[in-house]
Amino acid sequence: MARRLFLAFLLFAASLAAQRLAITRALVIDGSGAAPRRMTVLIDGDRIAAAGENVAIPPGTQTLNAEGHTLLPGLFDLHTHLLATGGAKDVDWAKALKLYLAHGVTTVVDLSTYPEQFEPMRRLLAAGLDAPRVLMAARFTTPLGHGMEGGRGDFHTQLALTPREARNAVRRIALYKPDLLKVFTDGWRYGADPDMTSMEEATLRALVEEAHKLGLKVVTHTVTVRRAREAARAGVDVIGHGIGDAVLDPESLGQILSARTGYVQTLAVYEPRGEKVHPARQRRWAHLMANCALARAARLPAGAGTDAGMPGTPHGESTLHELELMVNCGFTPVEAIAAATGVSARLLGAEDRGRIEPGKLADLVLVQGNPAERISDIRRLKRVWLGGRELNRGQLLAAIARPGPSPLPLTGGPAPELLDDFESESGRSRLDTLWLNRTDPGLNFTRMSYQRIWRAPGDRHLAVLAEMSDKERPLAAMTLPLSKGAVLPVDVSAWRGIEFEARGDGMYQLLLRWRGGEAQAPFEAGPEWRRVRIPFSSFGQPDLKETIALEFVISRPAGQKAFLALDNVRLYR
Repeated sequence: MARRLFLAFLLFAASLAAQRLAITRALVIDGSGAAPRRMTVLIDGDRIAAAGENVAIPPGTQTLNAEGHTLLPGLFDLHTHLLATGGAKDVDWAKALKLYLAHGVTTVVDLSTYPEQFEPMRRLLAAGLDAPRVLMAARFTTPLGHGMEGGRGDFHTQLALTPREARNAVRRIALYKPDLLKVFTDGWRYGADPDMTSMEEATLRALVEEAHKLGLKVVTHTVTVRRAREAARAGVDVIGHGIGDAVLDPESLGQILSARTGYVQTLAVYEPRGEKVHPARQRRWAHLMANCALARAARLPAGAGTDAGMPGTPHGESTLHELELMVNCGFTPVEAIAAATGVSARLLGAEDRGRIEPGKLADLVLVQGNPAERISDIRRLKRVWLGGRELNRGQLLAAIARPGPSPLPLTGGPAPELLDDFESESGRSRLDTLWLNRTDPGLNFTRMSYQRIWRAPGDRHLAVLAEMSDKERPLAAMTLPLSKGAVLPVDVSAWRGIEFEARGDGMYQLLLRWRGGEAQAPFEAGPEWRRVRIPFSSFGQPDLKETIALEFVISRPAGQKAFLALDNVRLYR
């Protein structure tokens, strides 16, 4: 017994020694904005134990000679859309996360998820999915404001027109434990499209006050001088996207400074590309670059964000390009790196990272060369540590390049027979998921009304009314996620197909969605209730072990009204 305990102790001591690393002779950009210095950085476990010119290295510590390299804190991206692809093919959520790590980005703020997705995504991250540290934001806007035109339904982005609505919406969404709030305050569409609605200052102030009571920071979509002044007066923590309608006047700049509001410009998404650039886009870019220079000169607390996931803004690489663009507008390379490390950490309230100093998390990036002299050297990335653990970049890149959806460490398990009979008192499905409405995108979208109503005493069903938009291909759909937020895949391979009861006024489509694909099958419903059975073979060759959602789709000519009633949605053998 004593011998086994001694051997266990030796193994434990060896594991501790393996977690200790001294990086020597590196040029260190510490994230504070100070000039780089050559020093030794000692990592012990997941933290930085020491950083200085004369650090004593404990015996048995692994040593890395980083001569000719620069060590800097892991980068932040304060504006990403992890569920979007940035125009790239075959990039899913898990691959997007790996792309950030492969580019040295160790903390991201995700503005694309909706509250039902927070909990399953956090479970995936906790289960060992390769990922940076992810903060997830709940989204708010005004009716017919930016953020609601994507056709993703009324639960994806919360609507608030008045201060009372704003306070109640924050309280309601706080139950999902968001990391922060994203508010679309500004409806200006860059002079290229008709403007959307904007949030009034009193409503924004109420939202911010309620969020701050709950310890939640507020970032905004704010793109005009007027709305930036209002956002600063309302107390928002970060103004996002950069101001592009005009050059900041001294009074507005002073208000933002006095409020100590952060400024995240997302230059990477706005950079003009191609030979033919719309004049409105050229004007906006000139204003953005001028305001970038003003932000630097006035010492606004400027963080780094990209809007990655949007077209032409790939995950990971765009964060590095954002720093290059900041340097182009007047930031020194060290200032740009500080924006993407220490300043971004401070704006998030993430005091445990973003700097190379004792006690901070050992989220570190080693690059060849000297990005303090040539910001482009930040692309010559050699090693990345997350919490003191070195990542295998080769494996990350190979996993990204592998075709098909990324393997996940968790699943939603096998599906039960009954998916929903609409009798739950909570209003949720029998899978404990929330039905979602989906429409065609844009401000002129299909209007939907849906409610659980009585079919007979003690027997409810779902009734959907749709008024189709004035478009070439209007759309109305009700989505049943098979797991919360349709994040974890569910196995339906033990079943032959889907069965439900329906009443309606014509032809419809049932869409089956799985990780990496989707397909539709038609069905008909008339004035009397009828049972509909659709075998999985009707969807071609779906991956029945990786299903994520069902969707009942209504397609009608523009301007028409449509109706669909559903009950007893189940699987059959």
